[in-house]
Amino acid sequence: MNQDEKLDFYKKQIDLEEQIIKKAKESVEEIENSLVKELILSIAIDSQKHKSMLNALITLVSETSPFIGEKQSDIIGKVIQEHIDLESSAIETYKELLEKLESEKERFVIRAIFQDEIRHHALLKRLMRVIIEKKTLYTSEMWDFLWEDATPEY
Repeated sequence: MNQDEKLDFYKKQIDLEEQIIKKAKESVEEIENSLVKELILSIAIDSQKHKSMLNALITLVSETSPFIGEKQSDIIGKVIQEHIDLESSAIETYKELLEKLESEKERFVIRAIFQDEIRHHALLKRLMRVIIEKKTLYTSEMWDFLWEDATPEY
């Protein structure tokens, strides 16, 4: 598959994910059952993530990564640090909850969220290190970031 074919495929998949998001949101408007509504909306959220990941793939296969200037580095660093702090808090609270829950089904859901938070935290810390070191984001590093965030360990 050449680069143009890949880009076309990724763009078609983005369109499909957008349709899924739209349909999920529309379909819950009349639903009163909160559980069903939230499960359908969680699909829309996953599809939003898929769309973002596909956009990242488009960037990775079609663009070179520019050097991050001092001003952007400061802005990005501040934003990432705020996210790192929030993820740390989430990790701690989910860890505490996992120790208290007795239902294995509830523990399964919370463990999945907890592992997502751990992955997000690690990704953000790595990204912060790159920003602090004022490095250019190399394509291989960006692939690593995408890979680590896309591969949950449930």
